[in-house]
Amino acid sequence: MKKLTIAMFVMMVLSIVSYTVAQEAAPAPAAPAPAAAQEAAPAPAAEEAAAPAASPWKFFLIPFGCGLVVVGGGFGIGRIGAAAVDSMARQPESASAIQTAMILSAALVEGATLFGLVICLLGYIL
Repeated sequence: MKKLTIAMFVMMVLSIVSYTVAQEAAPAPAAPAPAAAQEAAPAPAAEEAAAPAASPWKFFLIPFGCGLVVVGGGFGIGRIGAAAVDSMARQPESASAIQTAMILSAALVEGATLFGLVICLLGYIL
């Protein structure tokens, strides 16, 4: 149990550190230009220069993350089903209670999987 606690703490610290390291520096405010230069510069070019470029890794990592979420959810539901069938084989008289708990647990795993997929797919929009 102590190793699990240490591992969770290390993962939490790494996630916080990686978030802070990944932050980009805010662009410096532009110096005011003379009135003649403002009229000569086209406005759309300034807007295009300010837009951030899309990362090429985005189109690889988002589908990879979606795949990991789906595989993890499938693995979790498979483990729940296997444990439930094993329990029902050992105690057939409690099959209805085990089945109810299995369906509830599978629904919770599927809900967490759906939440993870939504978060991954929001990467395409943002």
